[in-house]
Amino acid sequence: MSLRMAVRPFFANHSRIWANYSLFLSKQTTLTHQISYKFKLAEARQVLCVCASTSSAPRTMSFEYPEARRDETVVDDYHGTLIKDPYRWLEDPDSNETKEFIEAENKITRPYLNACPVKDDIHERLTELWNYPKYSCPFRRGDRYFFFKNTGLQNQNVLYVQDSLDGEARVFLDPNTLSEDGTIALSGSRFTEDGATFAYGLSASGSDWITIHLKDVATGKDYPEVLEKVKFASMSWTKDHKGLFYSRYPDQTGKTDGSETEVNRDQKLCFHRLNTPQKDDVIVVEFPEEPLWRIGAEVTDCGKYLIVTPVRDCRDNLLFFAELNDYNVTGKLPLTQIVHKFEADYEYITNEGSVCIFRTNKNAPNYRLIKIDLRHPHEDNWQTLIPEHPTDVLDWASAVDGDKLVIHYVRDVKSVLQLHSAETGDMIQTFDLPVGSVVGFSGKKEQTEIFYHFMSFLTPGVIYHVDLSKKPYDPTVFREVKVKGFDGSQYEAKQVFYSSKDGTKVPMFIVSKKDLPRDGSNPALVYGYGGFNINIQPSFSVTRVVFMQHFNGVVAIPNIRGGGEYGERWHNAGRLLNKQNVFDDFQAAAEYLIAEKYTKPSLITIQGGSNGGLLVAACINQRPDLYGAAIVQVGVLDMLRFQKFTIGHAWTSDYGSSDNETQFRNLIKYSPLHNIHVPDDERPEYPATLVLTADHDDRVVPLHSLKFIAALQHAARNSRQKRPLLARVDTKAGHGGGKPTTKIIDENTDILCFMTQALGLKFVK
Repeated sequence: MSLRMAVRPFFANHSRIWANYSLFLSKQTTLTHQISYKFKLAEARQVLCVCASTSSAPRTMSFEYPEARRDETVVDDYHGTLIKDPYRWLEDPDSNETKEFIEAENKITRPYLNACPVKDDIHERLTELWNYPKYSCPFRRGDRYFFFKNTGLQNQNVLYVQDSLDGEARVFLDPNTLSEDGTIALSGSRFTEDGATFAYGLSASGSDWITIHLKDVATGKDYPEVLEKVKFASMSWTKDHKGLFYSRYPDQTGKTDGSETEVNRDQKLCFHRLNTPQKDDVIVVEFPEEPLWRIGAEVTDCGKYLIVTPVRDCRDNLLFFAELNDYNVTGKLPLTQIVHKFEADYEYITNEGSVCIFRTNKNAPNYRLIKIDLRHPHEDNWQTLIPEHPTDVLDWASAVDGDKLVIHYVRDVKSVLQLHSAETGDMIQTFDLPVGSVVGFSGKKEQTEIFYHFMSFLTPGVIYHVDLSKKPYDPTVFREVKVKGFDGSQYEAKQVFYSSKDGTKVPMFIVSKKDLPRDGSNPALVYGYGGFNINIQPSFSVTRVVFMQHFNGVVAIPNIRGGGEYGERWHNAGRLLNKQNVFDDFQAAAEYLIAEKYTKPSLITIQGGSNGGLLVAACINQRPDLYGAAIVQVGVLDMLRFQKFTIGHAWTSDYGSSDNETQFRNLIKYSPLHNIHVPDDERPEYPATLVLTADHDDRVVPLHSLKFIAALQHAARNSRQKRPLLARVDTKAGHGGGKPTTKIIDENTDILCFMTQALGLKFVK
């Protein structure tokens, strides 16, 4: 029986829908040979039940999910506890069975999203609002200024060059010309100090793998060599402008295009001489006894030293230095070790002679600046330049104008920008800022001007310029971005502090239209992260604007524990055995919004990506009654095996590892994959859930999402689960970095369509 005949009975009395779907099937002849009938029959039922429903009420029909094979024989022994892993086969991205499963998932998800009656309105409005010019801070290298710009809907930002700040801007590098679909992106770059040569990384399809290219700035032509097998790389030029230190991985068997899952190991620090082939590069630093370390390196401002910073996980690093007496490096560099234990972060800022300034959280959870004399590097000789602030987090520092430092603090999740003396540490002045974030900065020690880029929930972007050669140091607006069709005065953003389960006060930003009724009738989007010492500060988002403007939505950003908003203490309170605090904080945020009558559970959507995907998935397991919908983006979802793939081993600093019995006992309590329940009379159904991943995500590999959605759908089958549990697997995309604008708009359209369908939202034009 043909495929068309097999599915035809499901479209009885729906001739118009069948005509459209039949046409679609006629174009899928090659695909039909790869996918089983059971998947296609399920898809047919899905198309019918979605397309036949035209009301604005939430879609609560029964779903026919693909019946993914369960292999009950796969069992792991974790310290005496036997754990089944029936979807282990989905860990192989190259198997036909995995590919068929992905196709089947997309085939039931796509009709549901496409059936959203306001999909075209959402896509059109997102595109319209996205079409505004976006700029980076200008930065000077040599005698020229450079800046990034996107005219609005370009897939990738374009790098421009100009001879002076008011000179004509010319295109210097346009990544949009490198691929028809915009999936080749600039990923990391470094100019020589004289601005004569430009090293830049290119990533394809969102992968973390890059190739480094070298461009002559004057002619615009690339040098012939291309540096390959590069990932998580530092790039730093010698002061003769001819040699580049960079980190790379050795050749490995199999593919390295971002769709593989093999562990990244044995990174080396290499030295490349300009205009020579990569095969002539030499390894200058390696730690063969520590295959999982990643090696960072920076040539000091004076050019006499190379600072080497090995890191094992996602926090803490060791500290070495080597003297660069000759820039013609020919082999291993003799290293002097300063820091011998992984117990704190050390970040090089600048130096005068042998005295270097570092940012560190050693004995300072909110960070401080210290001086280390490389002639006498023992810790007993370290000096504090800027002490730890009792409440504000010293987020970054940059040397400018010879003897000054620009310091960025985070104070209650808001940016504070100050100018300090590099000699004494004394504060010279504070640059006044509204409530928001400094999202960009440029300035160099040998330059007398700085630029900084401010953004907030309601401010798309303002770039300020400060001339440090003239007093007073008054900022002037260099460039201000406006978004046509958005009037920030119609909205309000406020910060509240709510109590978590254990009484901890947690800050949260709430953004919405002014004078929105507080009667529990508003849809709410709650976004969270809570990990890896990362701050979630105010930023401008077109998607959130559309949600507020056209759905009368409330956007809430709780700054939960695990992040770095209050320094290492906040981070430590949400990692390892304290990870449950992160979920408790997030759930308490939703409870606050309900108690304060911003919204109600059936109208709450929770969203998070990567570590935030773990957050969302864990919360729908623990409190499914609290939310109406969930968006799980590129999430870490198998907490027992994450360390076995690509760079997952680095996350053990936040999560721990199932290899450790105590940490295993903690991980199994919240691992999203291992805590899925069957909705029944005692346990509520899951909120409508959309799981998103992509085929070239080599950060959090797709197997997490695939195993999770397979297990979730299995639990829902023949249960009281009515809300949809769907997956969206993108192609030629990765973890998020470098994603072209067209894909970003399409993805956010699908997310808003899913929320509209699942919650019965109304689009207000």
